[in-house]
Amino acid sequence: MLGDVMTDVVVLASGDLARGSDVAARIATRGGGSAANVAAWLAADGHDVAFVGRVGTDAFGDAAVLELERAGVTVHVTRDSGVQTGTCVVIVDPGGERTMLPDAGANDRWRLDDLPIDDIRGGSHLHVSGYALLREGSRDAALAALAAAREAGMSTSIDASSSAPLAALGPDRFLHWAKGADIGLANADEATALTGEVDPQAAAEALTAHVGIAVVKLGADGAIAVDRDGGRWSVAAAPAPVLDTTGAGDAFAAGFLGSWSRGAALLEALEHGARLAGRAVARVGGRP
Repeated sequence: MLGDVMTDVVVLASGDLARGSDVAARIATRGGGSAANVAAWLAADGHDVAFVGRVGTDAFGDAAVLELERAGVTVHVTRDSGVQTGTCVVIVDPGGERTMLPDAGANDRWRLDDLPIDDIRGGSHLHVSGYALLREGSRDAALAALAAAREAGMSTSIDASSSAPLAALGPDRFLHWAKGADIGLANADEATALTGEVDPQAAAEALTAHVGIAVVKLGADGAIAVDRDGGRWSVAAAPAPVLDTTGAGDAFAAGFLGSWSRGAALLEALEHGARLAGRAVARVGGRP
């Protein structure tokens, strides 16, 4: 697992934001970061998983490492004394939808010599958060890790991560970097940003020109998967009370990838992803 680790400051707003005034809220601090979240959910689901990332030499960095280790994740992080650990303010509206305000911090200062290449090559699958490709400071290291994994015969997956940065970057560049991944994951907005297709099914089919299996997460409408042979699968969302959607896509990715890596059929992998996503939305924060 390679990518971002953050401290999430989760703001559960009691109503719509009133610009220039006050809105009552509940506030909680949680471990976050897409890649770190996926790692934590995989570990909770019984998988051996390692996380590769970068944190500051601050209390948030200490807490991030300790939380992942306690979750059962093997942690490989580089400490950066020049910048703080990544932090994200997550504003959650009363319906559970979240808006994120991230400060990448140490996540945007990767160097190639940060990578534990031998440890990466010792795995069976490498998942890379799209944030590691979207951010210029971490891109070269992420691409080097993907190349090392493929040379070692490992399977790979990439999550598109966020639609606004994808649109700003331009889809062609991201799809070029994702080319050859066994699995590509995106939500509906990200899939549209990458392909120009508004229909999720059409977007998933277009993505298979670049990745072996395209998975599009549809939130309350479940998820779909398409492979290069034209196979199509879909699953409904797991019934769950929605408190906070932060990390639901990461939980889904963990459930899907964990099942797929163990040889499960794609429908079974989708169903397990939906189950973990259902668990995620019923709690505050992006971790199990």
